[in-house]
Amino acid sequence: MTDVLAQLRALRAGDLPTHGGRTLAYVYDSGIDGLDELAASAHALASSANGLDPTAFPSLLRIENDLVAAAGRLLGGGVGAVTSGGTESCLLSVLAAREGRPDIAEPNLVLPSTAHAAFHKAAHLFRVRAKVVPVDPETFRADPEAMAAAIDDSTVLVVASAPSYAHGVLDPVEAIAAAAAARGVRMHVDACIGGWVLPYFRRLGRTVPEFGFGVEGVTSVSVDLHKYAYCPKGVSVLLHRDPDLRRGHYFASARWPGYTMLNTTIQSTRSGGPLAAAWAVLRTIGDEGYLRLAEHTLAAVGEIREGIEAIGGLRVLGDPGSTLIAFTGGEGFDMFTVADEMRERGWYVQPQFAFESSPVNLHLTITAANRGSEAEFLADLAASVAAARTAGPVTVDPDVAAFIAALDPETLTADEFSGLLTAAGLTGGGALPTRMAGINALLAEAAPALRERLLLEFLGGLYRPS
Repeated sequence: MTDVLAQLRALRAGDLPTHGGRTLAYVYDSGIDGLDELAASAHALASSANGLDPTAFPSLLRIENDLVAAAGRLLGGGVGAVTSGGTESCLLSVLAAREGRPDIAEPNLVLPSTAHAAFHKAAHLFRVRAKVVPVDPETFRADPEAMAAAIDDSTVLVVASAPSYAHGVLDPVEAIAAAAAARGVRMHVDACIGGWVLPYFRRLGRTVPEFGFGVEGVTSVSVDLHKYAYCPKGVSVLLHRDPDLRRGHYFASARWPGYTMLNTTIQSTRSGGPLAAAWAVLRTIGDEGYLRLAEHTLAAVGEIREGIEAIGGLRVLGDPGSTLIAFTGGEGFDMFTVADEMRERGWYVQPQFAFESSPVNLHLTITAANRGSEAEFLADLAASVAAARTAGPVTVDPDVAAFIAALDPETLTADEFSGLLTAAGLTGGGALPTRMAGINALLAEAAPALRERLLLEFLGGLYRPS
């Protein structure tokens, strides 16, 4: 048993750090000593319990109701369900909306181009057409008038973000909800990131527009507890304004000889471990604890944003209103190289490709754990920009760029894809090079559909037994 754990620790040594605030994407760190151990103990107590049947495991029913109630207190009420994460919550919001309008043969959902990719996944899985509306090219916020114009008689759901992931800006929820309500259409607010922290920002004096059920026309809201509630992954809550709206993502089947299958989410069997861990974390941190964590986060966001804007050549995109910052650079250096240089200095910042008016940029997810290390981060960022200037821009051979631009991902063969992956440096048994700037620059030349296919082929190569 000891040897197995030692092997696991050895495997984990190659991962990005999940504590200390040095990985500014994917992870959320409260910085509270002992919280991981508490969550692990709670998880172990309930990991063998199965949320499939609340009559068999009433403890999980109580825990889930407590988690939903806690989210409802922050977001204005509602009924809900606990899911495995933000993507499942978003999927279920689309499913419930589709099932709520069985009279519509070809339903669609209206979403801003900055909405999370989970909604495109939902559209794909549930055969709902996504009507994507461009956002304001300067603020990156959804355009309420354009959103309203996109709603038609087949629209079953309208989506807004609080905030959007890419730029950390809040969409004008009230205006969008009013447009949806005027057409009798449901409106979902993706507050997976902001839903737990923005209400506390408001209590700290930050101006935060209402985005929950206090807005007339909002019919559902999602919030992830494994983000700014600092619970272990994966726990999210999908709230609906009333039980009738929720019913569409419930599932029942008595059409077989076994037990009558009843599901509140996409999953059937659900370990009680994540629910118990989240319940323990929420009760331990408490309302005042979350207020203090929000205060630390807000201070870190302000200091880091101000520091970025003071570094020559860098520019923050939009006007971030939450905990996420995206910034780009000027001519003379490459942002992908900046990301590589930051990795060399022990920081992970997330590169984002250009899309519509949003240029290549670096994304930061700032948490309470970043408080106190802002000066170190900014000093390393300034040094990384200087190193990128010295290295110069990353260039792609014009002939290679033209070749990539002419490719059709629908007609390429497996061998041709293999050659492209090799050209992009995405080979070596799934191993990536330490520095990614050249690969990212090449991928940036590919249209989104081709980039998707290339990376899916690479992903398929990663998931092969050794």
